[in-house]
Amino acid sequence: MRRIGRAVVLTLSLVLAPLVPEAQSPAGKSWRIGVLLSLFPPDAEPPQALRQGLRMLGYVEGQNLVIDWRYAQGRDERLPDLAAELVKLKVDLIVADITLAVRAAMRATSTIPIVMTVSADAVGGGVVASLARPGGNVTGLSILLAETSVKRLQLLKEAVPKVSRVAVLWDQATPFHRTMLKEVEAAAPSLRIQPFAIAVKGRDDLGNALSEATKVRADALFVSQGMSPTAQRQLLGFAAKNRLPTMYLRKEHVSEGGLMSYAPSFSEMFQHSASYVDKIFNGAKPADLPVEQPTKFELVINLKTAKALGLTIPPSVLGRADQVIQ
Repeated sequence: MRRIGRAVVLTLSLVLAPLVPEAQSPAGKSWRIGVLLSLFPPDAEPPQALRQGLRMLGYVEGQNLVIDWRYAQGRDERLPDLAAELVKLKVDLIVADITLAVRAAMRATSTIPIVMTVSADAVGGGVVASLARPGGNVTGLSILLAETSVKRLQLLKEAVPKVSRVAVLWDQATPFHRTMLKEVEAAAPSLRIQPFAIAVKGRDDLGNALSEATKVRADALFVSQGMSPTAQRQLLGFAAKNRLPTMYLRKEHVSEGGLMSYAPSFSEMFQHSASYVDKIFNGAKPADLPVEQPTKFELVINLKTAKALGLTIPPSVLGRADQVIQ
C-alpha cells in the first residue's frame, strides 16, 4: 500500500492540543457561516464539534456568529439546491463535509471560501489542484480513504483469519469508491482474499446488494460509506442472520452492532476545520492554505457482536483497538 502521507507537505495529528483563541474575529464584525452536510445530520457529534471549535476560537452564536445548517437528509440530489440557498443568504464562508457536498458548493460559487471537513480524496476528487497549494476557493481537510481501505481489509483479515470471500459494497455516485475498489483488488491476493464488488443504489437504498452477497457466498461485508438508518438496519440484520463479520468506515455503525471500523476521528476533523474558518476570517486565502490530512486513525471493535457471531478476536488485534465495545 502506498504510504498515506506521500507527497504531502503538511499532515495533521488529530490528537489535537486544545484550540486556543489566538486570533479573535475583528472587533464588531459578525460572521455568517453556511454548513452543507451530506453525510452527517447537524445534531451529530462531528458537526457539533465544529460548533465547539468555533466557540473555542472566540466565535459565539448570537454575538458574532450565525450558522445556517443545510442537510441533504440522505438525498444527495438536493445538495446543489441547498448550496444555492446558502449563497443566496450571502454567507461569508461555506463548510462542507464530504466531496459530494464540496462539489455542490463549488458549483454554486467560485468566490465564497469553502472549507471541507472530511473529503475522501481532495485531489483525486477534483476539488483542489494539490494538497500543498489548493488554488481556487477550497481548502480544509482530506483523507486518502481509498488507500486506507487496504488497511481496513488487512485488519478484517487479522481479526477474522478465516475470511476469504468479501462482499465489497460500493456506490458509483461516491467519488472515491472506484479507486477504493482498485486498491482492494490489488491487495487482495496477498491477503488470500477474494473481493466481490457489489453495487448499492445509495446510502438509503441497498438495491440488490444483499441478495448478490448471498449469491457469491460472501463470508464478510466491507462497507465504505455511511448508511441511512433504514439501510443500516437491513445490513445489520442480514449480517446477523448470516453470521457475517462487517468492517465499517464509521464507528457509529459499530456501536449499532457492526463488528469493527477503522477511520480517523471525524469529530476531531470537524473541530480542526474551525481553525481554517478562523484563518480565512482573519485574511488568509483558501488558495494559500495547504490541505491537511489525519495521521491518527481509530480502530473500534464490538466484542458483543463478535460473541454473537461466534468469533474470538485475536489479542494482537484487540491490543491495537482504540475503543472496545463490550
